[in-house]
Amino acid sequence: MAFIPYSGGPFHQAAQRLGPRAGFMMLAAVLFGATALIVPRGQAQWLLWLVGATLGLAALWVVMINRHAQGHRRDTSDQAALMLEADPVPSVLAEVEGRLLYVNAAARRTLDAERATTLTSALRQILANPGAILFRMETRALAKGAAVEDLVTRAGHVRISVHRSGESHFLWRIERSADHAPRESEAHPLPMLTVGRNDAVLYMNSAARDLVGERARALSRICGNLPLKSGQINDIATPDGPVPCLVVEREGMAGRREVFLLPGVQGPERPPDGWAFFDELPVPLLKLAADGAIQLSNRPAREVLGVESVAGLALSDMLEGLGRSITDWLSDVATGRGTVHSEFLRVRRDDREMFVQVTLNRAMDAGAVVLIAVLTDATALKSLEAQFVQSQKMQAIGQLAGGIAHDFNNLLTAISGHCDLLLLRHDQGDPDYSDLMQVNQNANRAAALVSQLLAYSRKQTLRPQVIDLRDTLSDLTHLLNRLVGEKVSLSLSHDPTLSPIRADKRQLEQVLMNLVVNSRDAMPMGGEIRIVTQNLVLTEPMMRDRAVVLPGSYVSVRVSDAGVGIAPDKLQKVFEPFFTTKRTGEGTGLGLSTAYGIVKQTGGFIFVDRKQGEGTCFQLLFPAHVGAEKVVMQSSLPLASESQGSGVVLLVEDEAPVRAFASRALQLRGFTVMEAESAEDALEILEDATLHVDVFVTDVVMPGIDGPGWVRRALTSRPKARVVFMSGYAEETFGDTQARIPNSVFLPKPFSLNELTEIVLRQMI
Repeated sequence: MAFIPYSGGPFHQAAQRLGPRAGFMMLAAVLFGATALIVPRGQAQWLLWLVGATLGLAALWVVMINRHAQGHRRDTSDQAALMLEADPVPSVLAEVEGRLLYVNAAARRTLDAERATTLTSALRQILANPGAILFRMETRALAKGAAVEDLVTRAGHVRISVHRSGESHFLWRIERSADHAPRESEAHPLPMLTVGRNDAVLYMNSAARDLVGERARALSRICGNLPLKSGQINDIATPDGPVPCLVVEREGMAGRREVFLLPGVQGPERPPDGWAFFDELPVPLLKLAADGAIQLSNRPAREVLGVESVAGLALSDMLEGLGRSITDWLSDVATGRGTVHSEFLRVRRDDREMFVQVTLNRAMDAGAVVLIAVLTDATALKSLEAQFVQSQKMQAIGQLAGGIAHDFNNLLTAISGHCDLLLLRHDQGDPDYSDLMQVNQNANRAAALVSQLLAYSRKQTLRPQVIDLRDTLSDLTHLLNRLVGEKVSLSLSHDPTLSPIRADKRQLEQVLMNLVVNSRDAMPMGGEIRIVTQNLVLTEPMMRDRAVVLPGSYVSVRVSDAGVGIAPDKLQKVFEPFFTTKRTGEGTGLGLSTAYGIVKQTGGFIFVDRKQGEGTCFQLLFPAHVGAEKVVMQSSLPLASESQGSGVVLLVEDEAPVRAFASRALQLRGFTVMEAESAEDALEILEDATLHVDVFVTDVVMPGIDGPGWVRRALTSRPKARVVFMSGYAEETFGDTQARIPNSVFLPKPFSLNELTEIVLRQMI
């Protein structure tokens, strides 16, 4: 809801502050006027008249502004009354700093708001220090529009919410949750207290009140031994005298703690009455001997461990993952060595992967040292940690790949480009021809390696189009059959109504080839690789491998083999870069990581299923493409090697070797080339109005003005010029900028002589 606020500018605020003094100002104006009548004429009389008139006008201005503001407040209060008077929740409309403007009936009944002038004074009966809370919430509401806080008071839980209404009004709602439903802890059989930051008792359930006998305000009145430690035994003050209790704590919200008191447990000098209460605790607990043998467990702990009984078992039989021996860790805690008594461990369960945080506390039982282990489910935390580590790894590799891509691709462009120029002057019979081909092929291999790193980090350039997977696989079958060899057979099965997808066809073919090659290598003695495509409709979210696939229509591609499978401990690493199970020299470890990056950048998912000794199945999920996409037909153009061009090209490149290669390549194809080593030089060349330029060929990232920057300036005077952007970075890093530049195309580095001249020829058309 929103109300029209009274504008609180500096003049209006000044008028509000001067309102109580308006009468004094008017009286002063009259006195100055009377004095002016008495004094002789002259400069002093005029000065008195001026001061009196100024004070009088100021007093009238203050009165008029305040009357207008009061009328506006009444209107706002009337609007609020129409909307909030019947609201059962106490609601208050206040100005900045809590000045009350309107209070509904529920607030008048439950708060001391009838006589209060500010919200702070109205809430003093339910909050000990409302001023700090209200200031904090009002500050957040000014910044974000609203704020909500749940508070624990001696009268129960209170939820206070504030919504900003205009520029100077706030709507406050005070809900007391204790009025709606009884506390769940009231029915708990164990004495429980909610304790604040300063050990103030905020709440006691009925069992705790029965034990202590009265409502205590401070924990020190109940437990003399402070600070408390979970697992220690304290003498609790009761009407019948001190009662030994085992203390179990767990963290609550906003710095609060929940303290469970377990009566009947004796100290080391007194024999225990038994541990029958242990199974009633809501916290997963284990009682351990100093050597790690499990003596007692409660029901929540057995549920976490996935067993019905722990008889005869040790903690090391149920948990794993500590870098050193669990027995040594327990021994250190039992003897008081070391300070770290909390560890994250993996539960030995076959049904699912689960992690727990184990916190150990030392206690005495019948004169012997025992350990109380508190188990906290940390599966979600470890999953989040694994996702964070994976994202950090992705980011690090992405930064590495992006950092080397620009400089490395410039070097590769110069190497492969000048190699192309040399090959133009050497035929196959030349003795240097084979050496040049080796240089060219290895430059291409280096470029492919950078491309794979960019694919994994999802920074490569994709050119998506609507494709039919059946046609793509049909075109790819011949190449795949050559890849798998004679011992391995390849079979394809398609859904006859398979939906199209939108992806980069060349990159998708790379993914399929990588998966097929991995399946082939998993079957050294031969076998069958099956590729199955089908439509998949999800009506509810599907969760797999920490990924969530939203409902919708998808196209599924399964690539399965009958090989040796993947070991469970290596399954989580198969998509990591440079991880491979092959021997040195047989693989780079980038095949599956490249497939992972391409699929994720396309908007799809990739999952792996394995059965040790029974083979592996990779499943790809791509969103089904809905609707038709217009396909732009390009006129056929002969290969650049067969065509000669004509026209003027302005080549702007800060790397001298790349500029030299590109200039010679374009000149060999008949173009007139003007070179510039910076954007500033290019703009200086274009100052000659008589100079005609057909195509700008420019690098994107350069010192000073970048490529898109100088091109936009040049196009203001030469709007018909075409543009070719070159870069070692992915197109997506400046794709939005390029889209706003007309008649522009992108040429990724490294490029060959033919690729450069062909794209310039196409721009000439």
